[in-house]
Amino acid sequence: MKKILILFAHPRYEASLANQALINGISSLEGVTLHDLYEQYPDFNVNVSFEKELLLQHDIIIWQHPFYWYSCPPLLKQWIDMVLEFGWAYGSGGNALEGKQVFNALTTGGTRDVYCKDGRNHYTIREFLRPFEQTARLCGMEYLPPFAMMGTHRLSNDILEKDVQLYRGLLQSLMNQAVVVPDGDNCQFLNDLPILQNDQS
Repeated sequence: MKKILILFAHPRYEASLANQALINGISSLEGVTLHDLYEQYPDFNVNVSFEKELLLQHDIIIWQHPFYWYSCPPLLKQWIDMVLEFGWAYGSGGNALEGKQVFNALTTGGTRDVYCKDGRNHYTIREFLRPFEQTARLCGMEYLPPFAMMGTHRLSNDILEKDVQLYRGLLQSLMNQAVVVPDGDNCQFLNDLPILQNDQS
């Protein structure tokens, strides 16, 4: 069974019902390590050696965060800048992360309708996440489509619970290597994979 590391970054976790629900939904899963960056590093002083060791111990890495100004909160960017070093994560001799899977699990206040060419934000979530995708590729990692809980400002309790169960099911499927992502851009979100939808029916 594969091991999952969730690198969680939310500067106002106490105010986020969506992220609290997601975290509570997966916290009991065996094989999942939850690593809260803002709790660990309130001073932004990232322990690079410790973070590298955590990465080496896991097969799948999840950058879980709210979608802040079309990107991630600053501490996650700090983590990327500090930990993914030349000669270790990429570049000459830098193959420590080669073959690992990685993706973003994010929450957005806006719905899917506003993240498209004709929507208020003009670009898709996948387009906004290109820097993460290219970072993964540079490190020899397999970048998967994001998991996204969207429209969080208006989510009903039923939809919130459905998304939580979808996320939990996704992690379980990934650990059991039961997730196959289609090639190309046909799959915009891991949420949409038929195997997960079937599990919910």
